[in-house]
Amino acid sequence: MTGTTPSQTREVLRQAPWLRAYPPELGERLLAEGRLVRRAIGEWAQAEGDDRGGLVVVIAGQLHSYCAAPGDRTVMIGLVSPGAVLGHATRFSGGPRLVTAVCVEPTILLELTEAALDRVAAHRPELWRAIADFTYANMRSVLQLAAETVALGPRERLVARLLAAAERRAEPDTAEAPVIRISQELLGEMAGLTRKTANHHLSALARSGLIALGYGCIRLLDRAALQRIISG
Repeated sequence: MTGTTPSQTREVLRQAPWLRAYPPELGERLLAEGRLVRRAIGEWAQAEGDDRGGLVVVIAGQLHSYCAAPGDRTVMIGLVSPGAVLGHATRFSGGPRLVTAVCVEPTILLELTEAALDRVAAHRPELWRAIADFTYANMRSVLQLAAETVALGPRERLVARLLAAAERRAEPDTAEAPVIRISQELLGEMAGLTRKTANHHLSALARSGLIALGYGCIRLLDRAALQRIISG
């Protein structure tokens, strides 16, 4: 399994959306108090209904998140990329974990128990503000997904999911065209569409030069034009 260097791990923490507004020392303290673990493809980082507290920060790799749906089904609801956070701190919320997260690439995680979070906060009390920030961001994402489902058509929902995935990337894009590692079928599932409908609209976007379709991935070639599709 591919590893990361200490400098790469620190860079992921510095670029994580929920930590960007805080001093680098907060990320250093999280790294010092947490535990880096490796997970293979197909392994779970957490399970829906698990009553463990604490946080899991994705350092490398990618996961898909799933939740239970009516009809005894499980549906994919999102991508989890480096810098993203799973789990919750009981200081802010209680109850079991809400999603199952499955590794789709060899993955490195930074696990932080409740006790570890308390030790970090003893030196860096701004940790609680950072946790509140990502809790709010997660709530906003859920509301945005609900609004998109109601207000947008099939093509626009697909575009919205692609743009959301690009925005959540912790690592800075090295090119103008970020790559979203997801199949067309799973992207359609996230947008509530059949595979046939999703493929139809994605192929049209590719012919227009807005995206490029690859094996298990989609490259965004013109983010501004994609944004105009959902804004219009």
